[in-house]
Amino acid sequence: MNKLLVILGPTASGKSDLAIKIAKLFNGEIVSADSRQIYKEMNIGTAKPIKDNLHHLLDLINPDKHFSAAQYKKLAYKTIEDIQNRNKLPILCGGTGLYISSVIENWQFPKVPPQKKLRKELEKKSTKQLFEIYQKIDSSGAKFIDKKNKRRLIRAIEVCKANNKSFWQQRGKAKPVFDTLLIGVKLPKKELSKRISKRIKKMMKMGLETEVKTLVKKYGWISSLQTIGYQEWKEYFNKKEVQNLIELHTIQYSKRQMTWFKKMKNVQWIEKPEQAIKLTKLFLK
Repeated sequence: MNKLLVILGPTASGKSDLAIKIAKLFNGEIVSADSRQIYKEMNIGTAKPIKDNLHHLLDLINPDKHFSAAQYKKLAYKTIEDIQNRNKLPILCGGTGLYISSVIENWQFPKVPPQKKLRKELEKKSTKQLFEIYQKIDSSGAKFIDKKNKRRLIRAIEVCKANNKSFWQQRGKAKPVFDTLLIGVKLPKKELSKRISKRIKKMMKMGLETEVKTLVKKYGWISSLQTIGYQEWKEYFNKKEVQNLIELHTIQYSKRQMTWFKKMKNVQWIEKPEQAIKLTKLFLK
């Protein structure tokens, strides 16, 4: 009744396909742990799965709205418990380490309301400038944060300045709530790079350029678009250059994801789906 399966790994590693396979085999439902797939209208650039009865926590808010890890954790708990109450297996699946850790380690987030004046000032700065500011006030947190994620950097600075303490030190941990099995999908670097390249070519064919133009026309260059797959279009050289840039940034991001995951305890790393199926069987016994 209290079981939670977690499937994590870098972008394009095949974790979503594995989660679907396991959900169908073990009467499960998938809880997305992706900080970009929560946004409506951002579909192609986030490689969002088609919303169905299997998936939860997709398309939660409009791209111009703020959404924190604390809000995600609250929704994730509610969704996981609902799946468990229906005698099904919840499968937390995604690549956002912050979201996954907050759920499985039961993080207690500092309650700091948005600081509108400060946010306005920080919005004008580049991600590089924001990371430098954050590094000065929270060197321990700077080792883990996604330094290309503008929204997250702004929120981390905001929390530090509100309490004059490191954001990293302010988050507490309570007793874990769920009986958890962590499966990590790991691929050789060459294979992962090949998959990333293939995925981005597919995104371009599906109409990523049109999606970006539509979003920018509607919202402008908001924080949620300062992310891989969208931000590269801001300078707009030509399609091929943008594609190469997205590939490069995605490979760099996958390395940052692995840095986070390697620090997590008890992850069972696998390379083949059969290994995950075997581990899940043992876990559910």
